[in-house]
Amino acid sequence: MLHLDRLEGFDDLSDSLIEEINQIGKMKFFQKGQFAMDYDDILDYFYIVINGSIKVFTYSPEKDKEQTFYILQSKDMFDVLTVLDGQPHEVYTKALEHTEVLELPIDKVREWLMTNPAFNKAFFPYIAKRMREIEELATDLSLHDTSTRLMKLLLKNIDKTVKNIPLIHNLSHEDIASMIGSVRQVVNRQLQELKKEGIIDIKRKKIAVNDLNKLLLKINSK
Repeated sequence: MLHLDRLEGFDDLSDSLIEEINQIGKMKFFQKGQFAMDYDDILDYFYIVINGSIKVFTYSPEKDKEQTFYILQSKDMFDVLTVLDGQPHEVYTKALEHTEVLELPIDKVREWLMTNPAFNKAFFPYIAKRMREIEELATDLSLHDTSTRLMKLLLKNIDKTVKNIPLIHNLSHEDIASMIGSVRQVVNRQLQELKKEGIIDIKRKKIAVNDLNKLLLKINSK
C-alpha cells in the first residue's frame, strides 16, 4: 500500500480520494534506456510521473527513424487519449533516466473524471497543453526548416534565470534530432554552427545559451 499524503499537480484532492489512490495505486520504476509503459499497459492503466523523464515517440522500421512527440516529466500524465476514447495508442515510451511513475487502474480514473471536480481541474487543462504541443510540432514540421526547429526547441526549453536548457540535458544528439524530425548528423552540425556563432556553448552534453537576443534574431530572420 502506498503512503502518499498529496499528489503533485493535483491540488485540492480530498483526503478520501488520496486514501483511495494509496489503496489501489502502485509505484513502478524504470531504469535509463528501459522501455516503459507498453501497448497493453495503457489499455488498463493510467500513469502519473513522480520523478524522472520518459520519451513518448513513434518509430518507422522502414526508415529506421524516430519521431518524439513529447517528453514526460514530473506531474505529467499518460495516456490521456486512451482514458478518453478507450482505444489503443500505438506509441513507444522509453525512460531517459531513472524514473518513478504512479500506476492507477484506468477505469478508476474514468470514474474520477465523472465524479471528482478536483481531479478534472488538473486533467483537462493538461489535455489542452498536450494538444497545443502536438499542434505546434505539426506546424513546425510543415513550415520550418530543421535549423529553425532546433533553435525553437532550445528557446522553448531555456531557463532564463540560468541560461541553460534543463529539458535536453544529457540527451544524445540522436534524441534531440527525434524531437524535431531530423537525424543526428544534421543536429550535430547545426549545434556546432550555433556554437561557432557564439549563440550557445556545449559542455558535457549540457547546452548553455550565451546570447539569447542573437538566438531570437536568428529565429525571426528565418
